[in-house]
Amino acid sequence: MKRTLAAAAAAAMAVSSVGAAHAAADAVAVLQGLDKTTARISKFEAPVDKPVRFGTLTITVRDCRKRPPEEPPESAAFLEIQDKRPGDAEPRKLFSGWMFASSPALSALEHPVYDVGVLDCRTASAAAPPPPSSGSSGSSLRK
Repeated sequence: MKRTLAAAAAAAMAVSSVGAAHAAADAVAVLQGLDKTTARISKFEAPVDKPVRFGTLTITVRDCRKRPPEEPPESAAFLEIQDKRPGDAEPRKLFSGWMFASSPALSALEHPVYDVGVLDCRTASAAAPPPPSSGSSGSSLRK
């Protein structure tokens, strides 16, 4: 009980300090997923309010915040995670809450097959790769 209250208090303080952080309307959460059965780690991006799939999980990021560069680094995302297994009529709600990049165990998903964690938050424009150039670059490195 004491541990739960301490974790809740720490989470509240972290959210309030990250709350002053930059929150963009076009934010994208950079997440990392672990499939425990295959030991494969996947890094993927999840735009705010757009569900993404990881195995049988459906992950929806509701908010993603990152502190400004002049403050100690911290990224946090409010995630809703559901599990839809084959044969189930409805998805099962597994997790709803804030996850922190610096303290993944503070508020963790408890699932026998998958682990999900927050790595970073960025804007969609920063997450997209630059468009390919249509013209010649004039590079001197040719065969």
